[in-house]
Amino acid sequence: VMKYALFAALAVVVIGAPIVAIEFFGRKKSSDISLQTSAAKEKGEESMTTPATKQYPQPPAMGIDTAKTYMATLTTSNGVMKVKLDPKETPKTVNNFVFLAKDGFYNNTVFHRIIKGFMIQGGDPKGNGTGGPGYKFDDERVTRDYTRGTIAMANAGPNTNGSQFFIMHADYDLPKNYVIFGAIDPNDVESLKTLDAIAETPVGASGMGEQSTPLETVTLQSVTIEER
Repeated sequence: VMKYALFAALAVVVIGAPIVAIEFFGRKKSSDISLQTSAAKEKGEESMTTPATKQYPQPPAMGIDTAKTYMATLTTSNGVMKVKLDPKETPKTVNNFVFLAKDGFYNNTVFHRIIKGFMIQGGDPKGNGTGGPGYKFDDERVTRDYTRGTIAMANAGPNTNGSQFFIMHADYDLPKNYVIFGAIDPNDVESLKTLDAIAETPVGASGMGEQSTPLETVTLQSVTIEER
């Protein structure tokens, strides 16, 4: 999710690609969910977490059964969110998320980017938007919309998926450039309550001026997977 400013047109370069701002609830925010890679490093942003950063030489081999149902439970410092994953529609992405979750990759990471009324972003072991698992994997087709509770992959352009993901706080008409691989049940009041609580976290400006850096640490303590 890139660049967010008050009443001002905004263009940001991330890995050489311009991101153009659009109006959003009376403010300006870009329409892109991106990894904050080289641009963050140039601004000198430091890691916000210190978990042992696991790195892998390549994406995981297929280990899920697409005929089964996978439920992810995200336990955070603000509560629990349960997300139903979609292995039939996005098998590579679900397989990746399940692999990383089971290997403890996400444990004690943070939600490093929060924009109330838009989304919360996490999954970076460095905690500053520049980290990942050491590999990238290709996109899968997006057929659904970015509605409240949807979970999707953040990226740095086509076919650059890794570990970072975002959960939509509200419906938003994003371009279908970010692989959707699951969602919170709209009737799951407790999970949505946790999502709201995280989105309400006070934020300040990032090193690049985006009003999205949490002023209070929101920790993703663990992700557990239930296979049915």
